[in-house]
Amino acid sequence: MRSVVLDAGGLALSALLCEPAGPPRALVVAVHGGGMRAGYFHGRARSELSLLRLGARLGCTVLAVDRPGYGRSAAALPEGLPLAEQTPLLRAALADFAGRHPVGAGHFVLAHSFGGKLALALAAHAGDGAGLLGVDISGCGRHYAPGAEDEVRHRRPASRRRHWGPLRLYPPGTFRQSAGTVAPMPVREAAELAGWPGLFDRLAPRVRVPVRFTFAEHELWWRRQEPDLAALAAAFTAAPRVLLEHQPGAGHNISLGWAARAYHLRALAFLEECLPPGA
Repeated sequence: MRSVVLDAGGLALSALLCEPAGPPRALVVAVHGGGMRAGYFHGRARSELSLLRLGARLGCTVLAVDRPGYGRSAAALPEGLPLAEQTPLLRAALADFAGRHPVGAGHFVLAHSFGGKLALALAAHAGDGAGLLGVDISGCGRHYAPGAEDEVRHRRPASRRRHWGPLRLYPPGTFRQSAGTVAPMPVREAAELAGWPGLFDRLAPRVRVPVRFTFAEHELWWRRQEPDLAALAAAFTAAPRVLLEHQPGAGHNISLGWAARAYHLRALAFLEECLPPGA
């Protein structure tokens, strides 16, 4: 695993990269949530929980990108950017990477929380034949849970429990080791939170690749009763497949918890199903 810099149309984005021993079968693009950085996918408390290491061992290149307003670009974008402006920058960064590295059969976006919103925006604007294989999202839904909705609408800080769930879900040392992974959510990004349900309804019908959503057992941000999930899936009218799954023994930040390896394996199994025959 090493740090790299991507050219996003003149803006430098930092990222973490882990490559397989041979030619990659695909590129897994990992997109972090609000208030986190790319290190979210490389949990240091237990090495076997790292998505980067696991994906590379299974033959994929894994690229975890610091979204615009985080990491290296934070100084240039102290207030961050809304989704509409983050989307073309991420697309440009991936094009820069693909111009310098093999990406196998294409790219697969694995995203968490606010990163899931960016993943859907990227997919909605990808069109056909853009090399996007599929999208796997955790910690992001369509409508906020009642308590979370109130916090978002009035811009009140969310409780630790809403972000993390029970502490027993995370290995010892997680919070000490993840100190460099946590970052402030930029204000322009935070300003968009309340409007997400409407934006979701505009983006979902435009997604034309398979989509998988995972909700943690202790997820407190999103409505996830059966009617809520059925409506979420029904919104993807052009997607060939929409999967809805639950991850037991996990809080909102799945990729830093004990359940990370199980979730990552299931996400990469979904990638296997999205690959063309023989890839």
